Amino acid sequence: MPEQSNDYRVVVFGAGGVGKSSLVLRFVKGTFRESYIPTMEDTYRQVISCDKSICTLQITDTTGSHQFPAMQRLSISKGHAFILVYSITSRQSLEELKPIYEQICQIKGDVESIPIILVGNKNDENQNREVDSSEGEAMAKKWKCAFMETSAKLNHNVKELFQELLNLEKRRTVSLQIDGKKSKQQKRKEKLKGKCVVM
Repeated sequence: MPEQSNDYRVVVFGAGGVGKSSLVLRFVKGTFRESYIPTMEDTYRQVISCDKSICTLQITDTTGSHQFPAMQRLSISKGHAFILVYSITSRQSLEELKPIYEQICQIKGDVESIPIILVGNKNDENQNREVDSSEGEAMAKKWKCAFMETSAKLNHNVKELFQELLNLEKRRTVSLQIDGKKSKQQKRKEKLKGKCVVM
């Protein structure tokens, strides 16, 4: 199957209830939902800049349960970058990422060239913290991936998370800034170009 070069596929993995959908919705739509609704699998699209042209950031928000191993394998094989989310209030959610990380290694081979970020979400709930940020950092170091703590609720580090993921991409230049958008001043200058003004 030919790779669509104008799509950049990011896959979000993590246990149920860690806030995967909340992070994605906060990033794409700027919204936060207090209630928890389990995800089957959703895909969101955001236009970004990629190798000086515009491409689509396709974010796949996966199911938190492990009932669909075939879907998980497919998501990994199609993904260009991965966000592995756990909740800082649940040590179990960090443990559940290990088999997913191993599967990414198995399917993708050399993971050092693939952007992966380990994300400790819900850092607004510090009083219920079960996973220290140093533990998250240690795990990320072991997995040779980036690490960040976020709060979808407070919109803390959400845009930074996606920007950092794109910064890790070595094979292409991808950025959340769309260079194609011209400032009003530039547009005005271009509009005035070639017109003569009679005084």
